[in-house]
Amino acid sequence: MEERLRQLPSDIIKVVLFGPESTGKTTLSKDLAEYYKTPWVPEYAREYLQDKWDQEQKTCEPHDLLPIAEGQMKLENEATQKAERLLICDTDLLETMVYSEAYYLGYSDPVLKKYALENSYDLYLLTYIDTPWVKDDLRDKPGEREEMYRYFKQTLVRYKRNFIILKGDRETRLKMAIEQIDKLIAHDRIHPQGHQADRRKGDQ
Repeated sequence: MEERLRQLPSDIIKVVLFGPESTGKTTLSKDLAEYYKTPWVPEYAREYLQDKWDQEQKTCEPHDLLPIAEGQMKLENEATQKAERLLICDTDLLETMVYSEAYYLGYSDPVLKKYALENSYDLYLLTYIDTPWVKDDLRDKPGEREEMYRYFKQTLVRYKRNFIILKGDRETRLKMAIEQIDKLIAHDRIHPQGHQADRRKGDQ
């Protein structure tokens, strides 16, 4: 199982959309991928859990977390091999870890936590809860958005991740994200290995 959670080595810049449900992560992922003409990694949990709902009328349960994590890393590693300089990730294992700790179990599986912390990214875009909550088959806790947002933010701070907070409408968020990603790209052109060194520093 451990190998299925491991991130492939890569020199490309990786950006993660991070935050509670129904905060515009997928919309922004698609917008950024279109703007930069680069691959994006969808959230595997959506496909996995929609199939589960269609078959069992059940939402996510604790035993689903590791299969979701494995499926997410499979998608990311496949996209990593296709991207040339930048990859946009709709989510990552750190988000799965947050849900495990705050939503389901109160703790994380040790293997999930190990790779959630070891796998590295250059920038997290933390999506604020100023977007309307949109109900669907899988979203079930609209009353816990503030609590979950705080937990997401605290996790980024605790593990010293490089992040910015995105607020406002779709266009405002996209503009803020592009400004930050352009800085990463410019830095990478001057210091080709710079973002890798910064990434490792943040993981310490």
